[in-house]
Amino acid sequence: MQKTEYRIPVAKRIFDIAVAGTALLLLSPLLIATVIAIRLESKGKVYYISKRVGTGYRVFDFYKLRSMYTDADQRLKELKHLNQYAEEAQKAEAEGKTSIPKEKAHHSSAPQLINKDGSPMTEEEYQELRRKQAAGTFVKFKNDPRITRVGQIIRNTSIDELPQLINVLKGDMSIVGNRPLPLYEAEQLTSDDWSQRFLAPAGITGLWQVEKRGGGSMSEEERKGLDNKYAQNFSFWNDIRLILRTIPALFQKENV
Repeated sequence: MQKTEYRIPVAKRIFDIAVAGTALLLLSPLLIATVIAIRLESKGKVYYISKRVGTGYRVFDFYKLRSMYTDADQRLKELKHLNQYAEEAQKAEAEGKTSIPKEKAHHSSAPQLINKDGSPMTEEEYQELRRKQAAGTFVKFKNDPRITRVGQIIRNTSIDELPQLINVLKGDMSIVGNRPLPLYEAEQLTSDDWSQRFLAPAGITGLWQVEKRGGGSMSEEERKGLDNKYAQNFSFWNDIRLILRTIPALFQKENV
């Protein structure tokens, strides 16, 4: 199988390290205060780690501050009837369908998920990741009761994203780029029309976040189109402009 290769330009990588390191240093008091607030409100770990698919379909550990109760899965089961996507999820589960047909998944030109160490992901590893993420695939509540009070604040202000600066220092992500996707979303973007987004760096902030934040709802087609647009046109100076636009966007109501 062919791999989609991409290397972050040296100048962009140096910029990422400088910005991420400086931001972690300056924001450490806020980070510490948030960690304490999370711990005081609810039991459990203050951070959350999930698998995400980034540049070149590479899978890595994605860091966030925890914004949900630790028994979120149980709360989800109790509130399943309120889930606006529950009917579709149940139908998909009953039919036993996956987003990538088996014959396509093994086609020689199909993109392939890559582990953190650079090795191709086996079918067993892939299915295990899918099982772990399946519970949250079609979950969306207007007022999600699984989210803590502190969690609501850190989500609205994007404070929960601060640990991703560690992802940047590790080289998993860049400051600016297309958002890394959960496995179940990435597997739906393997066609020539949408796979171009994976030829750009994965990032904390990007084009669609600042284009539509506070400007109303955004369709999946619009998001994917903006991801491809960034991949086609990204440059150092475009990244700087997106960073400057991200700052005021943080104080707008997110509805994307």
